[in-house]
Amino acid sequence: MTAEQLLLDETHAWLSRARRDLHSATLLSAGGEYGAALFHCQQAAEKAIKAFLTFHQRPFRKTHELGELIPECQAIDPSLRSVLTGAKELSKYAWRFRYPGAPYEPDAAEAADAFAKAEAVVREIEQRLPAPPIVP
Repeated sequence: MTAEQLLLDETHAWLSRARRDLHSATLLSAGGEYGAALFHCQQAAEKAIKAFLTFHQRPFRKTHELGELIPECQAIDPSLRSVLTGAKELSKYAWRFRYPGAPYEPDAAEAADAFAKAEAVVREIEQRLPAPPIVP
């Protein structure tokens, strides 16, 4: 396997996980589990961003803070600025509702807004990367 194929495989693995997180968010929201859905929205955006950085061979540290990852993406492709800026606030969902003592219970509207932002990040990044190979 070539280095280019390894890079594409890793990129598509990140994107596949991002799509699975979006799917999980949809199912959790449908079941009224908005806090868990918000977590998966954050994860979807994070993984799509990491796919983009992986493809462009830009190193990143293990972090859930999208604000740390976004500037590097914008340096690569300034046209991502709008969608990434809108998604920056998703970072708080990496932790806010995962532990006891959450500040409030999120609702369907908050989950829908987060989903729209995360889905936009995944979609925009997918459009800027090579499509995965079609497996027969």
